[in-house]
Amino acid sequence: MTYQTINPATGKLIATYANIADQDLKVALDQANLAFKSTWRECSITDRAKIISTAANLLRKRSKEYANHLTLEMGKLTNEAQAEVNLSADILDYYARNAGHYLQPRKLAESPGAELHLEPIGILLGITPWNFPYYQIARIAGPQLMVGNVLLLKHAENVPQSALAFARLIVEAGAPPGVYTNLFASVEQVGRIIEDPRVRGVTLTGSERAGAAVAERAGRSLKKSVLEMGGSDPLIVLEDAPLETTLDSALFGRMFATGQCCVGTKRIIVVGKQRGKEFLDGFLQRMMALKAGDPQDPDTTLGPLASEKTLNILLDQIALAKRCGGKVAIGGKRIDRPGFYLEPTVLTNIEQDNPIYTQELFGPVASFYSVTNEKEAINLANATPFGLGASIFTADTEHGRKLAEKIESGMVFVNQPVWTAAELPFGGVKNSGYGRELSELGFGEFVNQKLIHVVPSGSSAWGRSAPANS
Repeated sequence: MTYQTINPATGKLIATYANIADQDLKVALDQANLAFKSTWRECSITDRAKIISTAANLLRKRSKEYANHLTLEMGKLTNEAQAEVNLSADILDYYARNAGHYLQPRKLAESPGAELHLEPIGILLGITPWNFPYYQIARIAGPQLMVGNVLLLKHAENVPQSALAFARLIVEAGAPPGVYTNLFASVEQVGRIIEDPRVRGVTLTGSERAGAAVAERAGRSLKKSVLEMGGSDPLIVLEDAPLETTLDSALFGRMFATGQCCVGTKRIIVVGKQRGKEFLDGFLQRMMALKAGDPQDPDTTLGPLASEKTLNILLDQIALAKRCGGKVAIGGKRIDRPGFYLEPTVLTNIEQDNPIYTQELFGPVASFYSVTNEKEAINLANATPFGLGASIFTADTEHGRKLAEKIESGMVFVNQPVWTAAELPFGGVKNSGYGRELSELGFGEFVNQKLIHVVPSGSSAWGRSAPANS
């Protein structure tokens, strides 16, 4: 595993970073353990909040600097890079503001004297992907640092400058040494970290293969894991949905981050054959209007894929779709320019026996379906091994809410593409993983929910629940 920055807009290698040596990894683990036991868990919530909110303020103050790392390393358009910086700051602020409330002991009304306390459990390992380099960290670091855990962070190998920038951010905000540690670790080293008895949990966003390997290793060591492993999110368009605004939402849902988004719209499902034809025509027009270019240029509307590997995987999937009977309505080819650019692509005629029917398309490629009724739409939406997000567009919001209950996913948005915010729980079901991040749910994933039960001195050994004949 080589950590290096390759500019996806040019294909040129910018910098290479050495993997952490085994001895340095041992030192990092020792320091994290010492920080947890002697410093961080003993800090007041107020003191932790000052550090995390300072990190948020620094992100905003240096937003252009931090956004530039995203554009350089994964080709994110400048406005989208700025949006990610702001979202990451918002998440840090959210937990700095709300941790005091979340950590209040909760009285158990049915048992007087009983309280539930949330306490940190120790060192956590975070394994994060390249598509949202800061956001993916913030949704782990915000809640887990505020609860009093400490974090080892293993980032994707193609965004090392972004990883280092976030690590500097936490240090500059005032976090003691060992509270947050960036690791350029190998797969073998990651395995040893998971098995280290001082590490008490692991959270990963990544592929099904990586998630299964991490869950297996964590399980053998009796450690909790939280996994987010992507999705094949459907966007269902009912016949009463307004055409133009729904088309705009479909384009945004599919093409944000050049389609490299786990909750991006992957499958467009339109109810009604005539409506399907109208919607496909409008969607093709919008996709064809996208302009490839330098992601630092504000006029660019189509950025590069993050890596040549990502580009080649998509080209192979497109070829597979065609071999198995699918049609390419537009696009399907690499753009003839430096860097890792793919034409905006729409696939049609994807039948159930086509492998693409159940695969995730991670880039500027959408599959399009037209069905005759809502039941078919729901069945198609659920005909996937994934279950991360989904969206429904309709003029009848209450009807949309009822249909949302029938979709097998962790999140359903009505009249909006699937999106994320600090206060909204994020996570999926089926092969999309388990556990939740963000909101109060994310705050409670890696804590000791300790029961403290107090009864008056001199009480029966049975306590207040003594049998009637005691």
